[in-house]
Amino acid sequence: MQILPYIAPIGMLLLSNVFMTFAWYGHLKFTNKPLMIVIIASWGIAFFEYCLAVPANRLGHTVYSAAQLKTIQEVITLLIFSGFSILYLGEKLTINHFVGFALIVSGAYFIFKGPL
Repeated sequence: MQILPYIAPIGMLLLSNVFMTFAWYGHLKFTNKPLMIVIIASWGIAFFEYCLAVPANRLGHTVYSAAQLKTIQEVITLLIFSGFSILYLGEKLTINHFVGFALIVSGAYFIFKGPL
């Protein structure tokens, strides 16, 4: 069994999510900039996200179902966004965030577990 088709999509989705998080939320530190400039900059950043996400999903679909790929993406989103919120935006995560994230991760478990 080759491991690359299982790992490569996850790595690519990790990187794509870093780009998308900055495209969607990075501008929150620059609220003094005109909205149109922020939109154009965000689209420019999102281009690189798509350059990683589309091939990641295409490659990943050879070994994962679409539901599994989406679940992987959502779990990655939570991890990347949590770090981004703390390190870049200076926000704090509360116990409520961790409980909510844990519930989402428990849902991911059932996606990968297979039929009951």
